[in-house]
Amino acid sequence: MIKNKKAKWIVRTLLLAGTAVSLFFVPWILVKAWILPLPNTIQEQVDEAIGYGFDGMIVYVDQAGKPPQYYSGGWNDRKKKIPADLKSLFKIASISKLYTAVAATKLVKEKRLSFEKPLTDYLPELKGRIENDDQITLKMMIQHRSGIPNFTDNPAFWENEEENGKNALDFALDLPASFKPDKGYEYSNTNYLLLREILDKVLGYNHNEYIKEKILKPLELKNTYFSINDVDLDDVMSGYYVGIEEDFKARDFGMLATAEDVGIFLRALNDGSLFEEGEQELYPYEYNHGGLVIGYQSLAEYHKDIDAVVVQFINTTDFEGYEWNLSEIIINRIVKIIRKKN
Repeated sequence: MIKNKKAKWIVRTLLLAGTAVSLFFVPWILVKAWILPLPNTIQEQVDEAIGYGFDGMIVYVDQAGKPPQYYSGGWNDRKKKIPADLKSLFKIASISKLYTAVAATKLVKEKRLSFEKPLTDYLPELKGRIENDDQITLKMMIQHRSGIPNFTDNPAFWENEEENGKNALDFALDLPASFKPDKGYEYSNTNYLLLREILDKVLGYNHNEYIKEKILKPLELKNTYFSINDVDLDDVMSGYYVGIEEDFKARDFGMLATAEDVGIFLRALNDGSLFEEGEQELYPYEYNHGGLVIGYQSLAEYHKDIDAVVVQFINTTDFEGYEWNLSEIIINRIVKIIRKKN
């Protein structure tokens, strides 16, 4: 009996010690953001988020039956003290994968592309440069089930990211596969880099023009662009990295759009109005997405239970910090506020 009591005491002591140690490493800013009482309004939540150290923030909410709502906080340009502007262009990064996936789906419906054909059918010059290349289908690539390594996971890529981005594929070739085709999942930017090359080859011209004709024009998205070179830099929200003074907005990271344009696109994707007959059944990818590049993080979500689209732009990043986790907590709280008001 005495031995049992002693053993229980030792176990309890060890558990308490383990808890104390784990609490020491808890990112308290995330705990605080999660447990604070829910504000009454989305604007209050945006203001609270700015208090966590974000430079600027834009939120777009489109709930069925109500006019779209816009919220902002912090700075568009902190050096010039220009407040966040709801009409600013923002670098949407990987949200652009949704546009690529839709374009690919439309080409499949047109029978100019096949999701079931292997990578090497479209890019035979890569044969032998990607492990299992003859077994990897386009559908696997779209769904990140190809096993092709992510070029942004290669440390050498980040030695000069801006310059290396011009030859990004080189940082994923001749490497071991992450897993056998369709036997796992790993988010890989290389998949979409290759998909865009395939679209260009099949079309015979830049796939961005196809996206303009098939997606942007029908939805009347006049504030969506494919490069920083296509816009007036003054219209772009500044982008910051924690601990660095530099404004990263002049760097070209692909697509830019206003929160409203992203929101209109996301609703059309989710309600099916973006697709022509027979296309939605073929569509193999996500209906929500996020994006992250230096200085810019974005989340675009549709919530069926409240029939609402929420787009959140934040112009502060730290790849080794908790900014991404914090942004996810914030958008979840925004959705809770919308639900609470229903």
